[in-house]
Amino acid sequence: MNNYEYLLSDISILKGVGKSLASKFKRKNINTIFDLILSTPSKYIDRSIETKIKDLHIGKIQTVTIKVEKYNFPRMKNLPNKVICSDDSGKLECIFFNSYEGYIKKILPLNNYVTISGKIGFFRGRYQITNPTHVSTDKNKIKKIHSNYNLTEGISDNVFNKIINEALDNLPKINEWLSPEILKKLDNISWNEAVINLHNPKKNDEKKYINRLIFDEILSTFLINSNIKKKFKRKKKFPKKINSSLKDSVERKIGFKLTSDQNNAINEINNDISSNKRMFRLLQGDVGSGKTIVSLISAQNVILNNYQVAFMAPTEILAKQHYNLFKKVFENTSIANLLTGKTEYKKRKDILKKLENNEIKIIFGTHALFQNKIKFKKLGLIIVDEQHKFGVNQRKKLSEKGDANSDVLVMSATPIPRTMMMTLYGDMDVTLIKYKPKNRKEIHTYTKDVNKIDDVINFIKKEIKNDNQIFWVCPLIEESKKIDHQSSVVRYAYLKKLFKDKVGLIHGSIDKNDKEEILKQFLQNKIKILVSTTVIEVGIDFPNATCIIIEDSNKFGLSQLHQLRGRVGRGAKQSSCILLFKSSLSENARKRLKILKSSNDGFLIADEDLKLRGYGDLLGFQQSGQKTFRLADPILNEDLFILAENEIKNIEKESVNLSKYNPLLKLYDRADIVNELI
Repeated sequence: MNNYEYLLSDISILKGVGKSLASKFKRKNINTIFDLILSTPSKYIDRSIETKIKDLHIGKIQTVTIKVEKYNFPRMKNLPNKVICSDDSGKLECIFFNSYEGYIKKILPLNNYVTISGKIGFFRGRYQITNPTHVSTDKNKIKKIHSNYNLTEGISDNVFNKIINEALDNLPKINEWLSPEILKKLDNISWNEAVINLHNPKKNDEKKYINRLIFDEILSTFLINSNIKKKFKRKKKFPKKINSSLKDSVERKIGFKLTSDQNNAINEINNDISSNKRMFRLLQGDVGSGKTIVSLISAQNVILNNYQVAFMAPTEILAKQHYNLFKKVFENTSIANLLTGKTEYKKRKDILKKLENNEIKIIFGTHALFQNKIKFKKLGLIIVDEQHKFGVNQRKKLSEKGDANSDVLVMSATPIPRTMMMTLYGDMDVTLIKYKPKNRKEIHTYTKDVNKIDDVINFIKKEIKNDNQIFWVCPLIEESKKIDHQSSVVRYAYLKKLFKDKVGLIHGSIDKNDKEEILKQFLQNKIKILVSTTVIEVGIDFPNATCIIIEDSNKFGLSQLHQLRGRVGRGAKQSSCILLFKSSLSENARKRLKILKSSNDGFLIADEDLKLRGYGDLLGFQQSGQKTFRLADPILNEDLFILAENEIKNIEKESVNLSKYNPLLKLYDRADIVNELI
């Protein structure tokens, strides 16, 4: 068995781990020896300092060396056993509940000196330690820093430490994979040294040891991402020519100048399209920043080179919106088409034939574009909008429809902090659009106590009178006895009484076709108020919607609130967002609402959301399907993420042989990420 095989062996090979104990470990996702040694202590207790009895502090965990003087084992039930002990400064009682006399005599032999550590109590003028677990005649076993773990039921600290130490005693020597420059920045700590000191630190310096292990975990992810990017670009493609006047003609058509961010995005995409390497790029922009027009200009450049474009959106209504915008901007009605699950059989058959003959140059659609029957004659660009809404296997299937000449552009309206960006999209080149077009007005955001809902109703009446439309978002579908959030069904009934047939309702339980129909009616201004859960599609333009009301706004994350707010403000009119809340707000909730009121910058909001809520909850991350880190945290370990990012750049620049990193990748089990990305 080689070094790595031992570490990846089942935990049951360790001495003392039988079937029952192994099953308890597996409940904590500890399956291998490597899982075990990466189980970080939840806290460290310093028992290394010995204290005299007279200097003890009540309520603290302290260590004393004492002489066992006398046993007091009462014969009455329910009374505790006592052992009187002393040192040259005073007396101390060891109190035992539900412990046998034989056990007590074994660990505290009469007239012997024993080192004991525990929480200090005080009763009737005498110090006490109740049910001590750290007792030994060998001082060295007690006088050290002890590791405590978040344990599953049935595994005590003593058992866990015993098993950990069994694994550490047999720890194989691992060859170093980090460069000398990086090692120097990590205090020259080897992997073995880091693991041993993580569980048995000599002094309160465990942070530097865990940092070494955190860095390894981050680097393993970045190495995989780097490798995927290299593989994707390895196949050479035919460069496509760029029409430099195309952008100017589009600006004349839409009636306003593109922003500097949009121009920069077009240039970066054009550089990829015109190179002989495949593009695999993420176009990330805040809600309403103008990503779609950038992608359509890129698509038209590809079409002018006699290639085809597949433009995929998560819903039919969004696909249709992109299709209509393309026809409006380029007036190429004959070369563009729309294919969804609702496309009738005869028309669908005709579309498939034209795609195969290269008569259709750009096809807009939903998941229907994944089907095996759909064949492209000369696919040159794949665009995926709101990519986090698609499964990774779907994205992979679509990318495989094109040969080496197919570039890939994915778009996302979810601003993500930098450290998470490195993790989620490190396999891609990234283009950011931060600033919105100047014709977009800033959305005014207000907070309102739900008890003053009459004010909100009066505001809505004025909006409807001015022929505007309103979104009303609720967290739940129906009433819940356990959670008092306002349900969409109840709010719909309330508004229906006031506004009659001007109110519509959509939520996750409504049939997909019915949902599409209600959204269509809202888009056509037949419905004035749309009550909804958070299923409102990101990216859909409802230019006439000027107000969004979000109930129980304090229950949403900042990023989610910002995404919802972006459903309005898509037209030329001034728009507003009203955040309803109940009067009893937590301090954290107040902070969130204050940040949202003060800023429309999605990237700043995402950073603040990450600080307040943690990366596991941030909108977009859980949807990625990616495994969360065992040790690393993008907030707390930002410096290590940046260090790993710089190291990856050096590795790529110097074309370092990656074989030395194979053990790292194997140990940290990053194969799951390979499967999660194209």
